[in-house]
Amino acid sequence: MQNESGGRVVVILGTGGTIAGTQGAGGATYRAAQLGIDALVRAIPELAGAALQSEQVAQVDSKDMSHLIWQTLVQRVHHHLVRDEVVGIVVAHGTDTMEETAYLLHRVLAPGKPVVLTGAMRPASSRQADGPANLVHAVALAREPGAHGVLVTMAGTVHGAADVRKVHPHRLDAFGSGDVGPLARFEADGHLRRLRAWPTGEALGIALLDAEPAAWPVVEIVTSHAGASAALIDALVRNGVKGIVIAATGNGTMHEAIEQALRDAAWSGLRVLRATRCGDGAIVEPDHPPPEWPSAGALTPAKARVELMLRLMAAPAV
Repeated sequence: MQNESGGRVVVILGTGGTIAGTQGAGGATYRAAQLGIDALVRAIPELAGAALQSEQVAQVDSKDMSHLIWQTLVQRVHHHLVRDEVVGIVVAHGTDTMEETAYLLHRVLAPGKPVVLTGAMRPASSRQADGPANLVHAVALAREPGAHGVLVTMAGTVHGAADVRKVHPHRLDAFGSGDVGPLARFEADGHLRRLRAWPTGEALGIALLDAEPAAWPVVEIVTSHAGASAALIDALVRNGVKGIVIAATGNGTMHEAIEQALRDAAWSGLRVLRATRCGDGAIVEPDHPPPEWPSAGALTPAKARVELMLRLMAAPAV
């Protein structure tokens, strides 16, 4: 912990990622998750003297995010949210799986205070590191009067957890919100200009998450594509998978081989969600969609996987 000055405290939770990464010799490569959150915060002059507390929850490249880390993070976020003196929480996170973690926190906690995820596209040791500015924006957003819900801020843009998705592998402004657009933007003078209402939702509750992450229902993603076959679905069903998200073509369509494989797997009680593999947009359903393969709407396949896993936890016998 650091800067425990009391009153209107912002808690910063570190999980690793590029924001905590360091470059190798020559700067061509880097290793994520090398620096602790205390060191990152101390290196930012704009945060000096602020009422901040920091805690290292994990130290991982977010491509390797695990259910165990998710469970711990949800618990720590919840722990700090109920503290009266805490006005908001910042989670420093790798960008690869940031949208999934944000969506999990949104669905489980639906917080009445701001929980802000941020990260970096360049490592901390880079001469043009973007992490410090992102952290400054995240702390400001966590203190913003009236702000609430799970938010993501990168490159001066603020997104809601239900909408955000990573849209580019390496540019600084690597995140978007699909058709709905961002929630807010930081202007050049640091002023926050809100564009849409802060996100709301009904919390599923922390008790939903099984005490043993290894027991969480297994949900996998299968992509529909030209020349698709039933082989992958058949193998997953044989191995006891509980749910499958189909990363579907276009407006939620699936190759006929995948459709047949899903029909053949009906005996297993397999749950299915369809998400579009398109980068933007949402599946628009007909008036009477097929009930056995419901749509995930505008959720990306990765977030649809989180959604289906939570649905299975809430009603495992269905």
